[in-house]
Amino acid sequence: MTTVTAEPANKATERARRAYDRAAHWYDLQEWLPERLAFHKWRRQLWNLIPGGLVLEVGVGTGKNLRYYRQGQSVTAIDFSPKMLERARRNAQHGGVKATLQLMDVQALEFPDSSFDSAMSTFVFCSVPDPVRGLGEVRRVLRPGGRVYLLEHVLSRRQPARWLMQRLNGIMRTFDGANLNRDTVANVELAGFDLVDMRDLWGDIVKLIVAERAV
Repeated sequence: MTTVTAEPANKATERARRAYDRAAHWYDLQEWLPERLAFHKWRRQLWNLIPGGLVLEVGVGTGKNLRYYRQGQSVTAIDFSPKMLERARRNAQHGGVKATLQLMDVQALEFPDSSFDSAMSTFVFCSVPDPVRGLGEVRRVLRPGGRVYLLEHVLSRRQPARWLMQRLNGIMRTFDGANLNRDTVANVELAGFDLVDMRDLWGDIVKLIVAERAV
């Protein structure tokens, strides 16, 4: 496994990075219950859609998706938090998972154009300071016809959930770097992807999104 040092980012990115560095030690404990109840099923559902070949995982975190990597997939996994990435590295070694782990910001990917067959992330673009820029970078490094597979929580269109998520957004962003008010489906399209599939997994808040780089 290799580790590459990322370039300094803007202030918003640094704030998010520090939040995830602080959370790294207790992050898995914080998410233990939702993982047991639903997240693990959604992760498996997403990975079952991803074909073999060169796969980019954006925001590997502590490595919750490592167990779903499959034969025939060569995965490069990135994260912008050194402490989260270190936990992912230990988990990969403990589980005997072969992957390339790199310290990198999705807003400034260091890969050449058309480097990957597929890309994926789970609950990541809620915390990327400039999500459209990050998704645009993902599109750039996908080959034409390559697809991105996402699990994301988004701002509900229903009241009172929408009102509550908007009010709590600032607190959550300060606490762990995540935003509750993102419209990731719209951001995917703004980044130049063609939407292929979208499924509601929990109300209209948690979505599975598949989009393609057409050209």
